[in-house]
Amino acid sequence: QVQLVESGGGLVQPGGSLRLSCAASGSIVSINAMGWYRQAPGNQRELVAVAPSSGRTNYADSVKGRFTISRDNTKNTVNLQMNSLKPEDTAVYYCYLQASLIGKHGLRSSWGQGTQVTVSS
Repeated sequence: QVQLVESGGGLVQPGGSLRLSCAASGSIVSINAMGWYRQAPGNQRELVAVAPSSGRTNYADSVKGRFTISRDNTKNTVNLQMNSLKPEDTAVYYCYLQASLIGKHGLRSSWGQGTQVTVSS
């Protein structure tokens, strides 16, 4: 069982900043990747940024240069610093975890409950 607790969403004006945080806990053996996805109304869930434990961080083209993902491996947390926010960034943001779990074979994916980010004047 894995728990992902997100925080930091809210309402911000265009050009503003927000910081999302996510803490993972539970029956985690090792983490392969943590990151963020988002889903706007009427759209499919899409990748925002994912930071693997080894390898290069992956960002959506639409957020490159504005968003920065960071991980604290000692605390199993991932953060998303979002700057220069635009109305099109409005969505529910979901924390993502890919990890090996106690008693489970292979890598398993887990999702947070989502946090709303609204960019509007």
